[in-house]
Amino acid sequence: MNNKNDFHKIDFPDYGGKMYELVRELFPICRSITGNGVRETLEIIKKHIPIKIHEVPSGTKVFDWIIPKEWNIKDAYVKNSKGDKIIDFKKSNLHILNYSSPINKKVTLSELKEHLYTLPEYPNWIPYRTSYYKENWGFCIPHEQFKKLTEDEYEVVISSTLDKGHLTYGELLLRGESQNEILFSCYICHPSMCNDNLSGVSLLTFLAKYLLNKKLKFSYRFLFIPETIGAITWLSINEKKIDRIKGGLVATCLGDSGHITYKKTRDGNSMIDKIVENILKESGEKYEIIDFFPAGSDERQFSSPGFNLPIGSITRTLYGKFPEYHTSADNLDFVHPKNFQSTFEKYLSVIFELEEHFGGSSLSKSTQKHTKKTELMFKNIYPKCEPNLGKRGLYDMIGAKKDGMKDKMPIFWVLNFSDGENSLLDISQRSKIELSDIKLAAKRLVESGLIQPI
Repeated sequence: MNNKNDFHKIDFPDYGGKMYELVRELFPICRSITGNGVRETLEIIKKHIPIKIHEVPSGTKVFDWIIPKEWNIKDAYVKNSKGDKIIDFKKSNLHILNYSSPINKKVTLSELKEHLYTLPEYPNWIPYRTSYYKENWGFCIPHEQFKKLTEDEYEVVISSTLDKGHLTYGELLLRGESQNEILFSCYICHPSMCNDNLSGVSLLTFLAKYLLNKKLKFSYRFLFIPETIGAITWLSINEKKIDRIKGGLVATCLGDSGHITYKKTRDGNSMIDKIVENILKESGEKYEIIDFFPAGSDERQFSSPGFNLPIGSITRTLYGKFPEYHTSADNLDFVHPKNFQSTFEKYLSVIFELEEHFGGSSLSKSTQKHTKKTELMFKNIYPKCEPNLGKRGLYDMIGAKKDGMKDKMPIFWVLNFSDGENSLLDISQRSKIELSDIKLAAKRLVESGLIQPI
């Protein structure tokens, strides 16, 4: 977009490299669902965009859940009898079972093994494991290392705290002309995983940064929350406001080399579903569309039956579908700036279509009064038989092209389906004609007085 207030022409900024660098900066931080790692992460994000940081006390009831004690960790290691550190949290924060209770004791090999987690199928990777709601301690190591452990007395030290504190999350609302909101959410709780976690954090940071000071029709809300408990907490606090949310996306797994995957909303035919499907169809790239299922990331909270918000998720390879998922192999080598850039463009294209097609239309000045409508529809003013297009210069316009009848079809489709039940995107999907051509046809029909917005 060349003009800061212009959504009529999309001009993608080159953000892929910057997104990668933000991921690199955030990668070493040990994060969890609470604690100082979350705060440190949010403070770095705050250097880019003016998020508001919220603190919700431990023990707060949020629907059927209770916000847990706050967890922080300074150090953790296992030493053998020679004093050698054979497991060292400071070398990789994935070595610790996330949310491990503090401990300082000597154990046998047998007892130590009861608290070790490995991936036999990927023997050189460190798994990511958590114990948020059951007090426990443990370490995660490569299976090759596990197999080489010998009988010995081991010193186990975990310098952590589990105390009353807070759940911390970040939020930014970019206000538009309408109070209707589009929600973008990511989770900030995973330590040292680039694709499944930090890719979403980085993408939403730069998406919000790009939209700052733009003149927007919709309002856009960005959430940087710990997964599951963060979404539940936000919904509990903001229950009375959620009727403003007209659609949204959960951002995760956005930097790997797999093709784009779109997980539909719970209803499967929402505004967001239509937009994303059309963008992917017209991208010319390989993609996959899957139906909603009640697992995965925070879409399952936003789409729970008591809320049923139309929240989908654009990813590259879906979570759980790549071997590196929840392992040390989801590192800086697994993601690439060009993949960040490609996915960023898909998300920005969604916003472009929301602003251009759903948040109020740029087809003519007469449509601007309809910005409160979520989805712009039209009514054929001459519904009984086909109006005379020739005397309005429309038939000549669409008949002058060499392709003949093919180039007349957008006009015919818009006229026939402008019945107050079908949006332009509906018409595009049904006709299999590109949305840009449908929009152009509608623009000419409005200018000619043959259809009008309703």
